Amino acid sequence: MLDKLDALYEKYMRLEEQLSDPEITNDMNRFSKTNKEYKDLTLIIEAYKEYKELLGNYSTAKAMLNESDPEMKEMAKEELVFLEPEKERMEEYIRVLLVPKDPDDDKNVIFEIRSGTGGDEASLFAGDLYRMFTKYFEKQGWKTEVISVNEGTVGGYNKVVLEISGENVYGKLKFESGAHRVQRVPDTESKGRVHTSAATVVAIPKYEEDDIEINKADLKVDTFRASGAGGQHVNKTESGVRITHLPTGVVAESTEDRSQHKNRDIAMGRLYFEIKEMSRKKFEGEQAAKRKSLVGSGDRSDKIRTYNYSQNRVTDHRIDLTLYKLDQVLEGEIDEIIDALVMYENATKLLEMEEA
Repeated sequence: MLDKLDALYEKYMRLEEQLSDPEITNDMNRFSKTNKEYKDLTLIIEAYKEYKELLGNYSTAKAMLNESDPEMKEMAKEELVFLEPEKERMEEYIRVLLVPKDPDDDKNVIFEIRSGTGGDEASLFAGDLYRMFTKYFEKQGWKTEVISVNEGTVGGYNKVVLEISGENVYGKLKFESGAHRVQRVPDTESKGRVHTSAATVVAIPKYEEDDIEINKADLKVDTFRASGAGGQHVNKTESGVRITHLPTGVVAESTEDRSQHKNRDIAMGRLYFEIKEMSRKKFEGEQAAKRKSLVGSGDRSDKIRTYNYSQNRVTDHRIDLTLYKLDQVLEGEIDEIIDALVMYENATKLLEMEEA
């Protein structure tokens, strides 16, 4: 582990030098990328420095055990009682920091909420999720832009598409992709029976043009007329965009915005995400003999979470986490769930690193 940390420290110092190099500071693109790489390493380098100091104190205390002076020996023993568990704690912390980060974690997100099975009740639940997530976005200090809204007939939403911008947006929202299920008595239910309905959430990282590694010759782009917000307006221009990746047959489209340029960006992001997911699933299938990761799969058919109103309960089925504070969760207090999913993902990656 120390060899890896030493190498990262050398890289950190090189990046620090580059940040004062006029050739890089005069190129905003290079400077931005170098600065981001430098900042990404800061936390682990701080831990590395603390760990090195701790190792120095630990070695000194171990050496003092060989002293002939009984008082010095006793002092060394007392010091080691504190240092040994602290050394283990730091090593575990650093192992987590060394877990490879998903390069998409820092991306902004195209965030979709759609009503699923359950008719009007599903639309109302989609509206509840929209309110919950909006409150969460506000708490995170993220910027939210509404791209498209299609309201339900009795309230709520059939579909909402948002663009979320900020720090580590995809890193947190990727765990929300999947089917969210609600169990409650609808307002329209006269006999007090509990109904089950669902809404689907999809979080797609928003890629910049430089990020997308697709040969443009492999793309077939079609444009078409599309309805505007809520399906109430008709565009006279062909703003809808459909992109087909010929080698894989993957198709993605967007009609959310009235701007063809914006729709092209959204469709391209969806296409790239689907191709990456296809490649990832193929790799996992080959490497893990059909073992499927429970976290971050983005599989829209997965029932990832249940919201039970009568029991004030929310259960995340991927990690068997149950909280009896649904009222707080619906107010955007979902950090505890997301933090638990992040920890699970890191633990899974650590296990895979150890097995490799």
